[in-house]
Amino acid sequence: MRLLPAADRMPAPWKNGGGTTWEIAAQPPGAGLDAFDWRLSIAQVATDGPFSVFPGVDRVLTVIAGAGLRLTIEGLGEGQGEVVLDEASKPLPFPGDAAASATLDGGPIRDLNLMVRRGAWRGSVRRIDGAATITAEARVSVLVALAPARAGDQVMAAEDALILDPHATLTVDGRLLLIGIDPA
Repeated sequence: MRLLPAADRMPAPWKNGGGTTWEIAAQPPGAGLDAFDWRLSIAQVATDGPFSVFPGVDRVLTVIAGAGLRLTIEGLGEGQGEVVLDEASKPLPFPGDAAASATLDGGPIRDLNLMVRRGAWRGSVRRIDGAATITAEARVSVLVALAPARAGDQVMAAEDALILDPHATLTVDGRLLLIGIDPA
């Protein structure tokens, strides 16, 4: 296991300049916003506005703090264009090349964003609340703490990430996200 402390992350502007993001991990390491195979990050959404467009990328968006947002996504089909997301919502997969914009429901939010290159990788995000036993089944498995938590013997601060060893099984306790990234 490898701990990636939240305190070590550097802020960077969104691709469209409309907000701030903190990269947790990417493949290849240090890849730019147009050159990654996959990317896991946390973003601060402080104002209403458009999301960055990522052609050829699939996204999974998970609200991790704040009152929530209304996400309007073009091209999802009738009745599926607007989605309301908050801290209890299931992670939302959607195409990164679809035009999307957010309206905040009560102030700034933070979200976790998993992006994978379509056709090469696939990703999933699962919420964990409380004690559970998990197994790292994906090629890359990452735990992200949403509040102070424990993973095995590792104590995690809020927004710390832990890259798990392949096939590792461990007991976790807290509010966490389990991210899985596999070849397509």
